[in-house]
Amino acid sequence: MKWISSTKHNKWQHKTINTSRPPIEADCHLLLGAGRDQEMLGFGGCFNELGHIALLKLNPTDQAELQKLLFDPNYDGLRFNFCRMPIGASDYAASWYSHNEVADDFSMDYFSVDRDEEHLLPYIQWAKGMNPDLELFASPWSPPTWMKFPQAYNYGRLKMEDAYLTAYADYFVRFIEEYRLRNINIAQIHVQNEPMSSQKFPSCVVTGDEFARFIGGYLGPAFERNHINSEIWLGTLNGPEVDERKFSSSYHNYANTVLHDANAYKYIRGVSYQWCGKYAMKQTRDSWPELNLIQSENECGDGENSWEYARYVFDLFQHYLSLGAYAYVYWNMILEKEGESTWGWKQNSLVVVDQETQSYELSHEFYVMKHFSRYIQKGAHRIEHSGSFSASSVAFENPDGSIVAVVFNPLARDMTLELTIKGTTTCFELPGDSINTLVIE
Repeated sequence: MKWISSTKHNKWQHKTINTSRPPIEADCHLLLGAGRDQEMLGFGGCFNELGHIALLKLNPTDQAELQKLLFDPNYDGLRFNFCRMPIGASDYAASWYSHNEVADDFSMDYFSVDRDEEHLLPYIQWAKGMNPDLELFASPWSPPTWMKFPQAYNYGRLKMEDAYLTAYADYFVRFIEEYRLRNINIAQIHVQNEPMSSQKFPSCVVTGDEFARFIGGYLGPAFERNHINSEIWLGTLNGPEVDERKFSSSYHNYANTVLHDANAYKYIRGVSYQWCGKYAMKQTRDSWPELNLIQSENECGDGENSWEYARYVFDLFQHYLSLGAYAYVYWNMILEKEGESTWGWKQNSLVVVDQETQSYELSHEFYVMKHFSRYIQKGAHRIEHSGSFSASSVAFENPDGSIVAVVFNPLARDMTLELTIKGTTTCFELPGDSINTLVIE
């Protein structure tokens, strides 16, 4: 049995387990049952240009160490196996672009991924050099500007005319084919990043009815005609900038609008949620249990990489995994110190690069991720659990039979946890304000 604990001042400590008889009165209890739920695909982060630029500030030795820490399936690191990438510019691109800015090129004659040769492709190839089995899903933040009104990367909407929708479907096909020529398979296409929000960075508003029309009438048929085996996902769904809890049902209605369209539904293999969309996960899971769900983007913080925000990120993990997400995807894996975008937004990252000293630091959120991804294997099933700490924990059974419980003690004082599984009870003295991984082999 293993026990690893992290606090604000002590990251990733291997703790000694007290195997003596449990005390009569434990502070809290966690009972792991036999019921099994979703099967995990895995964990990962997003490849963005600014991440690769930060990586290149490090010397080759540090780059090689990070490659192992993030992607080596046999190393004592994060063991990432399921990652995201943008189609064209994300808000963490070095500058905004799409793969075809030649106006009215409906036949996609000028489609090109040459821009990606500088940063995105080397970044992905660097990762796959350590884990060849790494899976990718891709999503655009904005279509080519000539397919939008107004014609700009930020704000705007997709033109819903036949010629533009046909061309946009072909744009996705070409993207997948061009990456395949570079020996990179795109496992899933999530059709639009945050379609409910018009942002000052690359974005595009798409309504549920428009999403259904595009997927059912254009994208799905284009994939069939061109024998594209990448899955089509409804995502990545977020939510309007409002009181999230009050309007959670409207988020679910967005998914319902698309999924109740028979032409669209037959092509959709899953739904991805992020940010405010997290409040719709349960309704979608209850209504469409046959579809897979993932968390597609960790909320990004303010560049401070504080312990306090890492505690909130733990809550996000617990929320999504408890509601059926079969993958959890972080946002920027690597950024320079303070994580500032080209347009002035500071965000957190797993790895923080100090360009002045050409060194890196692993953030608190790196270790939050490690508490989950290091021991929860691909193919693990979430198992039912109950008790006074069940709301701040998740548990999984791995394909090799080992059990992993990740438990947060949110209280300032130490707590005695009584963990019971298969009739055996073990006690753990959880430090105050700590994240803990318990592995029963």
